[in-house]
Amino acid sequence: MISQKMADALNKQINEELFSSYLYASMTTYFEHKSLKGFAHWMRLQTEEENVHANKFIKFMEDRGARVLLTAIEGPKTDWDSPLQVFEEALAHEQHISKCVNDLSSMAIEENDHATHAFLEWFVSEQVEEEANVGEVVDQLQLVEGAPAGLFLLDREVGTRFAEAPADEA
Repeated sequence: MISQKMADALNKQINEELFSSYLYASMTTYFEHKSLKGFAHWMRLQTEEENVHANKFIKFMEDRGARVLLTAIEGPKTDWDSPLQVFEEALAHEQHISKCVNDLSSMAIEENDHATHAFLEWFVSEQVEEEANVGEVVDQLQLVEGAPAGLFLLDREVGTRFAEAPADEA
């Protein structure tokens, strides 16, 4: 059985993951509105991935006999000054999620909850990948800043991102 303290923290993380999905959906619509279909595609895949993450947390809690309590999701930002600003904010958000996951992992260790700690290890590794992927796009956008042709080419490039099959482990 999972402690109430851990269950409360995991429920909060479910909200974080669902907010992430909502935020990336908002970023998708921003890019669609700007006719940047490649960036919109990239963010749409990110939206779906965050839903997968939320569902992994939900399934884990259900498997542990904990009560899942969904709470209101804060409305996301809806407008940005540039594609670079969108991705800079996405990177800051991923860094926030990394901190949340790391804090959960530390709590699991403090609670002597080996099952939750083992479950969270996948998310710790996933967040390294998330930050790297978003950070790469930030770097590229910084390189093409002020060059519309570069932005056009980068939009085409990021539009080739493909959805990875969700890992069975978590």
